[in-house]
Amino acid sequence: MNTALRVIRIVCVIVFVSGIAGLIISSIAGNNVGVVTTIGLITSLAAVVLLTASTVANRQRIDAFNDALAEQVEAQITSVVASGAKEETVRKLVRDAINLGRSAS
Repeated sequence: MNTALRVIRIVCVIVFVSGIAGLIISSIAGNNVGVVTTIGLITSLAAVVLLTASTVANRQRIDAFNDALAEQVEAQITSVVASGAKEETVRKLVRDAINLGRSAS
């Protein structure tokens, strides 16, 4: 996991716990609307920051295209087509295999 994301998560957890404690303490101490609203806004802002950071950090990078491997696959497709299979069927099989591999990772 990314170190910056880990720090953001830890800070947000601290803000969440402090926010809950702050709401309880301010409620017991006199139920001041301004304090309760401020604590609630800060806690909700921490939630938005956590959601944004997690979404941005979890983007998967596009794999680099390997020309040599692509040529090998194309040669294998040509070989299978030369042995009598329909090219459209073989290419559909390759696309389905790629999609299956992407969904598994």
